[in-house]
Amino acid sequence: MNTAWQGFLDELARWHDAGRASEFWWRDDDAARPARALERLLALSQASATPLALAVVPLLAEKAIFENAGPLVSVLQHGTDHVNRAGPQEKKTEFSPAEAPAAALARLAAARRQLEALAGKRFLAVLAPPWNRMPRTLAPHLAAAGYRGLSQFGVRTDAQAAPGLRQVNTHADIIAWRAGRGFAGESEVLAAAVRHLGAKRAAQADAHEATGWLTHHAMHDEAAWAFLERLFETTRQQPGVIWRRAEELFHAP
Repeated sequence: MNTAWQGFLDELARWHDAGRASEFWWRDDDAARPARALERLLALSQASATPLALAVVPLLAEKAIFENAGPLVSVLQHGTDHVNRAGPQEKKTEFSPAEAPAAALARLAAARRQLEALAGKRFLAVLAPPWNRMPRTLAPHLAAAGYRGLSQFGVRTDAQAAPGLRQVNTHADIIAWRAGRGFAGESEVLAAAVRHLGAKRAAQADAHEATGWLTHHAMHDEAAWAFLERLFETTRQQPGVIWRRAEELFHAP
C-alpha cells in the first residue's frame, strides 16, 4: 500500500478511534445523454452499493439516462443548459453577475420543471451550478423559488447558504482540469479528502459537512475508474465509514 492510501486510512482510523463516523458523499456532474461512461458510472454505483448524486443538465437531458439508474441514484439540477455566460476576464459560469436574479431564476424554474418531469421521484430540488460558480446575490432567492439545497466545491462557511437553503459541497475532485484533464492521481485526490477530514477533526471546518467526492464521468480514464473502484471497496471495509445519500444531506434545515 502506497503512502497516499496509508495516510487516508490513518485519518479514517483517527475518526474511528475518536468514536466519530467518517461521512462521505458522491456527486457526478454533467449527465445529460446516454453514453458508455454514464452507463459505467451507474453500474459502479449499483455494484459497489454507493449512493450517487447525479447532477444533470436539464435542457440537454434525455429520459433514457434514468432508465438504468439503480435505487441509490438521486438527481440534482446542474444549472440549466451548461452554457458559459461569463463576461470578458471572468471565470466560466452559467450565471453571469450581469444577469438579473429574476432572469436567472426564471431560467432555473423552467429547466427545473423539465428535469423533474424526466427524473420523477429521483429529483431533488438542489442546485449544483456548472463550474461550481454563481453570484452570491442569487443564493438568497433560491429557497423562495422552491430550492432546498445548493452544492458547490470547497469548505462551506455555513450549513445554510441562505435561509432555508442547505449547502453541502464537494471537496475532492478526481479530475486534473489544468493538467491534461485525466485522473488527478491518487496522491492529490486522497490528500484533498484527508485535508477536509483533518480540518473537520481540528474544528477548522464544519464537522457536520460530509466530505464530498466530485467526479465527471465523461472525463474518466481507466486510472480514474480504477481509483473509484478501490475507494469504494476500501472504505466499505473500514469501520465507521458512512456513504450518505443526497436525500439525507439536503434535509430541511
